[in-house]
Amino acid sequence: MPQTIPIVPVILSGGSGTRLWPMSTPGMPKQMLSLTDDATMLQLTARRAQGARFTAPIVVANERHADMVEAQLDAVGATAKALILEPVGRNTAPAIALAAIAAGSGAAPLLVMPSDHVIADVAAFHAAIYTALPLVEDGWLVTFGIDPTAPETGYGWIRLGEEISGGVHRVAKFVEKPPLDVAEAMLAAGNHAWNGGIFLFRADAYLAGLAIHAPEILAASQRAMDGARVEGSRLYPDSASFAAAPSDSIDYAVMEKADRVAVVPVSMGWSDLGSWDALHEISDRDQDGNVHASREGGEVIAIDTANCLVRSDGARIAMVGVQDLIVVASGKDILILPRGRSQEVKALIEAMKR
Repeated sequence: MPQTIPIVPVILSGGSGTRLWPMSTPGMPKQMLSLTDDATMLQLTARRAQGARFTAPIVVANERHADMVEAQLDAVGATAKALILEPVGRNTAPAIALAAIAAGSGAAPLLVMPSDHVIADVAAFHAAIYTALPLVEDGWLVTFGIDPTAPETGYGWIRLGEEISGGVHRVAKFVEKPPLDVAEAMLAAGNHAWNGGIFLFRADAYLAGLAIHAPEILAASQRAMDGARVEGSRLYPDSASFAAAPSDSIDYAVMEKADRVAVVPVSMGWSDLGSWDALHEISDRDQDGNVHASREGGEVIAIDTANCLVRSDGARIAMVGVQDLIVVASGKDILILPRGRSQEVKALIEAMKR
């Protein structure tokens, strides 16, 4: 289809990725790490929105990561059109508002992507984007629904409504992270998708949604951008103004309340890589079901070992006669836990803080 306005990739890179401790830390969060490829998660995200149909990306990141973001993007030829450096994290709704204002607040389509997700089939992702574009140009807010492969309780779900046009459905309902029996019922019903947190909409359509459903977020974001300090491609929104924005996700603030919200179901080898178990799941395994990786002088030796994930960026890890473990060594920190319990890393970090 003819497309007059190029798509502006918006990469959200403010997260700290604590569930992949000890490799992922506030100073070096998971999007800055090479976990599935020689390229980092941030670089892979930027790469999947390059080409004639896309502009240079707008990146929203934590102020402390500015140099790292620029260096990593530069290495893959994806220099940011604007690098918006949040003085404080206020969740996704205000972060995307900053990007929409930086994009000119007009008809430009914004492709909003978290910086730390895996998409194995980029061609399928692009096909879904182009399927959504006619509705986006008409002012719809579009999300991408991931074809579910399991009764996941850690994801939000989307119930598909009637088909609006080929491959695009009205969103019937957003479902918060469900208990297992509800997830099993949705998977069996078949008319549901996982909420992957990837969006496509015009900048003005999103800002109009905020004006109706979350005016305080819009006002605070606009004030923060009006008072922003500009240094080359870096934008520093005004701290006090942005801190006044309610901390809310785009789902709660806009998507669950707006009228014209659509979903494109897509199967594209997606993972939010939210845990060490998820990394084991999507990685190439050896004949014994093990995933091992070592970098920067690390070494892994495994004898009579099965179905383990082992990573080291310095220490030598030697394992004999064990199975179903996750072992990760980074600097002076070592994590050991059974496979299947890596979601508990968050609780572990809270315990260490105490």
